Amino acid sequence: MDRFLSTLIAVLLAAIIGLGGYAWWQSRNPAPPGTGLSLPQATVPAPPASAAASAEPAIQYPIESAGAADQGPLPALANSDTYLEEGIRSLMARHDMLRFVQLDGFARRVVATVDNLARGHAAPRLWPVNPTSGRFTTTETGATTTTISAKNSQRYTPLVHLIESLDTPKTVALYVRAYPLFQQAYEELGYPRGYFNDRLIAVIDHLLATPTRAEPLAVKLTEVKGPIETARPWVRYEFADPALESLSAGQKMLLRTGPDNEARLKIKLLEFRRQLTSAAPAHPASAPKP
Repeated sequence: MDRFLSTLIAVLLAAIIGLGGYAWWQSRNPAPPGTGLSLPQATVPAPPASAAASAEPAIQYPIESAGAADQGPLPALANSDTYLEEGIRSLMARHDMLRFVQLDGFARRVVATVDNLARGHAAPRLWPVNPTSGRFTTTETGATTTTISAKNSQRYTPLVHLIESLDTPKTVALYVRAYPLFQQAYEELGYPRGYFNDRLIAVIDHLLATPTRAEPLAVKLTEVKGPIETARPWVRYEFADPALESLSAGQKMLLRTGPDNEARLKIKLLEFRRQLTSAAPAHPASAPKP
């Protein structure tokens, strides 16, 4: 099945995004206008003027596609959906693929979403996976306290099981083989001098740093100014703890899945990271930047 090139981490890392369902902070952080799969430039310190023209960003985790000559050339990015779909089908059952994965513009969706996971908002319109079905549920634990319902985590269990079932070495091999597509998508979406795999590893590290909370997490409804109330109040919840609410989109998504699912997803992310970086030169890990 080596000719089936692909899937990247969308089924692994970006699948985490589908755990968010209809992100309940979305109304407070609306997606930017436009219909293209675009994303903002990363915020990084500007280099000194004398060095900006000549210095190229150092690559920490280089990817070398293997077996390209034997496997044949990759398709153009614009025509890669069918090609990538075959790779996804080699990793999971067709009914799971149709249930969970957004196949159109898959490479661009993965790149945009991975980058946005470490930011304040990961626009659902860019996700490479479908939102989780069902409604976000809460429990009243006191006269003035609302917490995320323990039953809410059950909505994510099927996707967590799917992620755990993925063959990590095979997923990594397919990602490496198809890497030029994701790198091209990363450059076209606003990072002409960036290296997508470095961003991927930084985002994985960022997600692994998500704080663990065993106790029920308190939430509150955001204030709606004006006479019109939303028809879907469940999308208006935010964490009551300002420290948790200030976390990135990806970290808040992990917290929403519940402590058990969060731990299981972190194990798979760490497994993926180890496989992906095992052949890379050893570099001290830098703190991931949103």
